[in-house]
Amino acid sequence: MASTQEKATPCCIPKAKDDINKKTSSSSSSTEVLQNWSLAVGSGSDPSENPTPKTASMATLIRRPVEPISDPPATKTTTTKGISILTRAQTRHPLDPLSAAEISVAVATVRAAGATPEVRDSMRFIEVVLVEPHKHVVALADAYFFPPFQPSLIPRTKGGPVIPSKLPPRQARLVVYNKRSNEISIWIVELSEVHAATRGGHHRGKVISSKVVLNVQPPMDAMEYAECEAVVKDFPPFREAMKKRGIEDMDLVMVDPWCVGYHSNADAPSRRLAKPLIFCRTESDCPMENGYARPVEGIHVLVDMQNMVVIEFEDRKLVPLPPADPLRNYTAGETRGGVDRSDVKPLQIIQPEGPSFRVNGNFIEWQKWNFRIGFTPREGLVIYSVAYVDGNRGRRPVAHRLSFVEMVVPYGDPNDPHYRKNAFDAGEDGLGKNAHSLKKGCDCLGYIKYFDAHFTNFTGGVETIENCVCLHEEDHGILWKHQDWRTGLAEVRRSRRLTVSFICTVANDEYGFFWHFYQDGKIEAEVKLTGILSLGALQHGETRKYGTIIAPGLYAPVHQHFFVARMDMAVDCKPGEPFNQVVEVNLKVEEPGKDNVHNNAFYAEEELLRSELQAMRDCNPLTARHWIIRNTRNVNRTGQLTGFKLVPGSNCLPLADSEAKFLRRAAFLKHNLWVTPYAREEMYPGGEFPNQNPRVGEGLATWVKQNRSLEEADIVLWYVFGVTNVPRLEDWPVMPVEHIGFMLMPHGFFNCSPAVDVPPSATDLELKDNDIATKPIQNGIIAKL
Repeated sequence: MASTQEKATPCCIPKAKDDINKKTSSSSSSTEVLQNWSLAVGSGSDPSENPTPKTASMATLIRRPVEPISDPPATKTTTTKGISILTRAQTRHPLDPLSAAEISVAVATVRAAGATPEVRDSMRFIEVVLVEPHKHVVALADAYFFPPFQPSLIPRTKGGPVIPSKLPPRQARLVVYNKRSNEISIWIVELSEVHAATRGGHHRGKVISSKVVLNVQPPMDAMEYAECEAVVKDFPPFREAMKKRGIEDMDLVMVDPWCVGYHSNADAPSRRLAKPLIFCRTESDCPMENGYARPVEGIHVLVDMQNMVVIEFEDRKLVPLPPADPLRNYTAGETRGGVDRSDVKPLQIIQPEGPSFRVNGNFIEWQKWNFRIGFTPREGLVIYSVAYVDGNRGRRPVAHRLSFVEMVVPYGDPNDPHYRKNAFDAGEDGLGKNAHSLKKGCDCLGYIKYFDAHFTNFTGGVETIENCVCLHEEDHGILWKHQDWRTGLAEVRRSRRLTVSFICTVANDEYGFFWHFYQDGKIEAEVKLTGILSLGALQHGETRKYGTIIAPGLYAPVHQHFFVARMDMAVDCKPGEPFNQVVEVNLKVEEPGKDNVHNNAFYAEEELLRSELQAMRDCNPLTARHWIIRNTRNVNRTGQLTGFKLVPGSNCLPLADSEAKFLRRAAFLKHNLWVTPYAREEMYPGGEFPNQNPRVGEGLATWVKQNRSLEEADIVLWYVFGVTNVPRLEDWPVMPVEHIGFMLMPHGFFNCSPAVDVPPSATDLELKDNDIATKPIQNGIIAKL
């Protein structure tokens, strides 16, 4: 991920090239290069095979003492004949996303390792991502090589600070699909020296390991979707079926390939399958004609995505196309056949002195918060190393890694084809790969810092989503306020928050993923849902109880959206320290009696979640249930353990029966909260490859059967939150945004409100000077009345 140009005000942040070239060089007194890194940190293998031990000795990382490293001036990359060479292992932070050059090197290295030309030609690249290093490597980088430059992250040793002279080489993990053999392989490539060649060039990468993974199918790719649509539209029986429905212009036809899921052995991963949904646009002058307004029902198509052939086709039922709905389009003004409202005045956000945040590469500092931004093709935005600078207590960690790792959208209509709609949008498609370039429309206002994202396409080329991640500040109303009714004096502060976000489109739906950081120490995770309803067609006079009639001949099935946030917590913990625990809090009503003579008493009851099976929990608004992640070694001024609490927002559980087919792959939806001790290979709640997965309960539901202890551990929270959508007419033709999420809130983490030091705004100070000071209230009681 690379930084890109800013928007709206003159820039006080380095531009893209400056961000990329902010390199850190070691001190001139640095000693020899640390040897055998792959042995010392276990980085020479697939992380799925090497769980991180609870503690790691820093002795394996050090050779001899060197002088402390200060923040040196940026160094430029050297070039030879058009090839940019990144020659130092510590020029990029260990958690920075892979650059375009690194992706190219990784792909070229794996392709060159192919045994035969046939093997090399059949390689398709599903994913190329950073191998995230062990946590003690991150601690080392943050202590001496990169911001925040916090030596206290490293355990103390006799003889003063000791560090290696450079960090280990970065590594890439590649998921490769062999189109000829229908096999999946996983490769680890060491990126010891990266050459970014504009044309020709060469590569320097080293294959560390490779393995074939059997009986799985990887996510689908956009290139496959486009090819599938072309294959179906060229299939003669399909064209004949569309002709029966009055459609001969195939340019009007939309074929949305959907993964088949897993319903029976016919969906086994021995074949790579897609079952498309068909729609048809209406001829019009609208630049964005809404094709989803005319679903084509009754046609069964099954496509072999490996060989790109239609293997099953049946025109089962001739359902007439719905008539063209005059309210189907959503573009501006006359282009949709309507008139836009004329009384919306301009709203401008002006920051004449620039933003309050600072950016150094992917490292962000704002209002005592600091963290790193990352990005993956599957999860999209990732937030690393979240910490709060708390006065004389210094920089206090809160979380090591935050991201949205999966989402599932099950539909509630038992009729074909809707019963097969149960998309795993992260695991089957990829949230990051479907992200938008915000050049084409951004919901942010004011001073914006954008970041680009790089990923591989199906054939191994590097693609860049410009302006993919948005960073900006937002005014958020009142932070706190109180007025003394006796004197009339008041203190009020306005709240602002720092927002990091991206937006993606998966078929008909749009999802905006947001992490908000607040001045009072809160972190909010929010998903904004919008897009277009996935509709079905009805015959004349037909109704269905499993949805809402939206327009003549059109209905929208009921469905649910579930999201899974994975939170690798580190409340007051250095990277990898196992000093957290989770406590569940429920509000209890005191029984009537001598302790509750007025029948008004209630209290908070805490229960320590001691093991994984005990920590499979659900939301309960009747008891105001929430969970506190506490540090077992740190206390606040009252002697209580410091912590952060997870406060649920609105939520739900699956409404399908427990034997529903999609729950075989999505057993993690059965509870709102899961807690596990950190294990490096446990990343995705439904397993790494949910597409056509025949294994029941793979992933989170299987991991917790180990029933590992949670009393004092390196804690990972898996919070599952969802919304049930009973469509409304007001959701057509495009759905207004629906908000859903949760809050991480300090609970005894600070000794008092961390927002008490937020200064008054300029307008507040002006009011005090001009109004309150010259017009004292004569009678406080009258003022109150």
